[in-house]
Amino acid sequence: MTTSPDQIPDAPPSTRKRRVRASGGPPHGKPAPFFGRRKGKKLRSFQSGLMEDLLPLVRLDLSAPLVRERRDLWLEIGFGGGEHLIAEAAAHAGLDFIGCEPFVNGLAKALAGLAAENLGNLRLHNGEAQDVLAALPDSSLAGAYLLYPDPWPKRRHRKRRFVSDETLDALARTLRPGAELRFATDIDDYAGWTLARILRNPHFDWTATSARDWLTPWMGWSGTRYEEKALREGRKPAYLTFVRR
Repeated sequence: MTTSPDQIPDAPPSTRKRRVRASGGPPHGKPAPFFGRRKGKKLRSFQSGLMEDLLPLVRLDLSAPLVRERRDLWLEIGFGGGEHLIAEAAAHAGLDFIGCEPFVNGLAKALAGLAAENLGNLRLHNGEAQDVLAALPDSSLAGAYLLYPDPWPKRRHRKRRFVSDETLDALARTLRPGAELRFATDIDDYAGWTLARILRNPHFDWTATSARDWLTPWMGWSGTRYEEKALREGRKPAYLTFVRR
């Protein structure tokens, strides 16, 4: 990515699970109520040092136009502890990656992984993915991951789910034709919720032809800690691939 470290100022705070307009931006430029946690246990001194010293160097700059090289760019929305994101960036040095995660402890874990692998093709946004989608140019993404998002299982909370008609439209704007949106969940209801919204969206195709297509992880799949927990507890994940028309 072409942004140099001295061009990366502090990113604006945001939230992870709010609804957005079809343009991908927050309504009227105002932050929506935050529904999740921003911080868990106290960070260790090593992690605090990474937050102070490394994060400013790899933080995505949303205040300036995102200039693209001729390299494919992938986005991971809500990367948790960064296990999958770090593995992907390390395995594909010729690609660029952006990861979004407002949870401080997860961000600190990702920074540790980034430092250990000495990655130069990864930028992090310590806030909400909708802000990144709003800043990205049209058709700038080669693909996007949404892995084990918060299912908000209570019926009255389902409007907080990341997948909505609005966010799918924002993703459609930023994904180039033929790009993949890869979605994984261990919650059957969320899989059905997502499929219902994809199938009524004019910008995406679901290309599965048999159960094997959604029960088999993607080639080179590294997994996540959420997936490990799901498998331990006997839940079978679904791996859904949607293609931008």
